[in-house]
Amino acid sequence: MNRTLEIELIDELIALKSARGLFLEEDIGHAPVERYASDDQFDTELELVFRRRPHLAAHVSELAKPGDFLRVDLAGRPVLVTRGKDGVARAFLNVCRHRGAQLVGENAGCQNRFTCPYHAWTYASSGELISAPHFASGFPDADKTQFGLTAMPTYEALGFVWVVPSPDSSLGAPFDFKNYFAPIAAEVSELDLADHVQVANDRISVAANWKIIVEGGIEAYHFKIAHRDTIAPFFEDNLSSFRSLGAHMRSIIPRVSLARLGDSPRDGWRLRDHANTLYSLFPTAQFLVQQDHVVLIVANPLAADHTELRIATLVPKSEAGDSELWMRNHAITRTTLDEDFALGESIQRGLTSGANAKLTFGRFEGALTAFNQSVADTIAAVS
Repeated sequence: MNRTLEIELIDELIALKSARGLFLEEDIGHAPVERYASDDQFDTELELVFRRRPHLAAHVSELAKPGDFLRVDLAGRPVLVTRGKDGVARAFLNVCRHRGAQLVGENAGCQNRFTCPYHAWTYASSGELISAPHFASGFPDADKTQFGLTAMPTYEALGFVWVVPSPDSSLGAPFDFKNYFAPIAAEVSELDLADHVQVANDRISVAANWKIIVEGGIEAYHFKIAHRDTIAPFFEDNLSSFRSLGAHMRSIIPRVSLARLGDSPRDGWRLRDHANTLYSLFPTAQFLVQQDHVVLIVANPLAADHTELRIATLVPKSEAGDSELWMRNHAITRTTLDEDFALGESIQRGLTSGANAKLTFGRFEGALTAFNQSVADTIAAVS
């Protein structure tokens, strides 16, 4: 973020702390429990949110050279992400255009051609059908150019490859990635995540709705209780701020050291040294910015009560040599997040008990209301 904004955000939080105040909305908020437990709600989100908005498919280091590929699942669809001989990242449904077999079974690799294990139809990394046994005799009137892999909108930015997991033709118009990321792109770009490497990368399963997981990261009300044995002593009690940036969000949770900045020269102030900043790129990617590294949290919603998560620690290439240090940091991150995930699973189990018809968000939990509004607005815009 630019220096003026950084100082403004620090001043805002110092002022709240000095006044013993909180970052408050005008009103409390509510969310019906069906929003988290209903299969119909999840199906609506699957079609109108997850399959129509960008998902983080890969860090650029995972597709570092031509021929590199990844097999991923996005919004319930099998996806093949490649880097072509021309250096361009592309994404296709991982499905042969002949009889529908899944084309690639390996999780990752490097090759410029992909051959279907069923009938050996072979495709280039750019998606074209190159060859098929006995094609001329078996399909005499077919145009081979019409049997290329089904492409999906793909965009390389902010150090990652982003994919909208729907065929280009089904969206009605090319997806405008640049405009979509514009409200948050400048700040995230300054993190220079393309010049980072992954030093740890975990994939876990959580028995909770994806929105519960997001909500657990964008408020500080729970810190002193839920994290009392881990990170709570380092953070203020229920002090945070947030801003909606288009559909995205920036959340800031200050450490106790931030309150002491008022006694030091302002030209030495650096937000990263005294607060965690969480960038939530709607709908399912989050960047947790810490003092010297960034934690990547990516959700893959599978059902109303089931979410797979990718948790990776990203560090600058120039600092990646001390693997023991970064693995300790990653372990701390996992311990803290696992506390949140356990509570998320507890919430999910209680949703259908009948105890609550709706969940209630306090005035200092306004980020939760704003996030749920982004979900509702996205559905309304395309329904």
